[in-house]
Amino acid sequence: MDRSSSTSKSSRKPNTGIFRAYDIRGVYPSEICTDDAYLIGKALVAFAKAKTVLVGRDARLSSPALHEAFVRGVTASGADVLDIGLASTDMFYFASSKYPCDVGAMITASHNPKQYNGMKFVRKNAIPILDKEIQELRKIIEGFAPSKTKRIQSIQKKGNIRERKGILKEFIDFTLSIEPLKTIKKLKVVMDTANGMGGMIVPELFKKSQLDIVPMCWEVDGRFPDHEPNPLIAKNRKKWIAKVKEEKADLGIAWDGDTDRVFFCDEKGRFVQGDVITGLLAEMSLKKFPRSAIVYDLRASWFVKDTILRNGGKPVMNRVGHSFIKARMRKEKAKFAGEVTGHYYYDLGNYYAEDSYLAAIQILKLMSSTGKKLSELLAPFFNNYFVTGELNFKNIDKARLFAKIKKAYHDARILELDGITIEYKDWWFNLRASNTEPLVRLNLEAKSQAKMVSKKKEVSAIIGGMV
Repeated sequence: MDRSSSTSKSSRKPNTGIFRAYDIRGVYPSEICTDDAYLIGKALVAFAKAKTVLVGRDARLSSPALHEAFVRGVTASGADVLDIGLASTDMFYFASSKYPCDVGAMITASHNPKQYNGMKFVRKNAIPILDKEIQELRKIIEGFAPSKTKRIQSIQKKGNIRERKGILKEFIDFTLSIEPLKTIKKLKVVMDTANGMGGMIVPELFKKSQLDIVPMCWEVDGRFPDHEPNPLIAKNRKKWIAKVKEEKADLGIAWDGDTDRVFFCDEKGRFVQGDVITGLLAEMSLKKFPRSAIVYDLRASWFVKDTILRNGGKPVMNRVGHSFIKARMRKEKAKFAGEVTGHYYYDLGNYYAEDSYLAAIQILKLMSSTGKKLSELLAPFFNNYFVTGELNFKNIDKARLFAKIKKAYHDARILELDGITIEYKDWWFNLRASNTEPLVRLNLEAKSQAKMVSKKKEVSAIIGGMV
């Protein structure tokens, strides 16, 4: 069977490896194909008992085919489709709160290389469907007997497809209603959208600003011809950082493929980790919402907690992952949250979700209002906190490794919120298994450069297998 072609008569079961903790993702068409998308569409209707399913897609070359097959699966099950077409993930979240729907699917592989594709799922108001629920989708598909498949295909009342136009303008208008551009000064900014969905949004969003923008990779192209759409990988940001230096720009801003993450580098070309930006944005949030809770992930530098406390807020450390962060925000009534990986979350009225554009605008406003360079705003971090960044190690026997770590650091404060965190007065580290790759990830921080270097070497030697 040609796995790249869709057939509603197929009884083939999807590769179980594509059903992950946060989404469905795999290489197209060898791991995820149109047959899979058709069955997933049917399963999502059954799982959510949905009458209306919101659907969006990114610009990957395989997205139109997966989109068409998924939509057929939904409508074959009697549910309607509300199709927003080409969109970023943050636009999709916005649509899930604005338009009537029971459940939604965004066809995207986020920051992964061009050969990947997949789906993210939400209920109304961007409430994530994940983990056990995604596995329930898999079980529903595995339970599709040929007779049941034929019965679904014979449903007399097929669902309708309604296209929703104008979401780009609505999304931009909504973002600017929260953070207008009028107070942003004429800063020179290199903006790299990696040929992803940001190329559709950034030019429209900032067209009325005073910014002197140097565009990079703005043409939306699912082949990602310049570099992979993941600025967390150093090789993907080399040209961007070089351009910031060459242009003598005030800063650089870069987005990943589906723009649910945004990244910054200062005028010196130093890449800034997401937790440091979280600290800056937390301070801004607490000026608007005094004494409110700020949620951050457990990989974050002590800089984040110290900044929140210094500004009278409530620091709430949480396990890694957008679904866990969003659930904790709802519980704590938090107005803002951030992760090391460049996700920034907001209480957006009736939904909690990433909005990378709000984060970008706020950093630009902070620089404009203070008259400070980004390096000056970051000086308290660079002068007092020393971090390794996230280091990856090959997937090994995690249970054995964590037991070994506990024994080696038995006199420390030990937390097991997500993986294992070892904390001393002047240094700490977290070691956790990746939810998306066969790796374990290490984040380590110390109060001096020398301590950070020595402890990085020490812990890495215990783990072994760095990649």
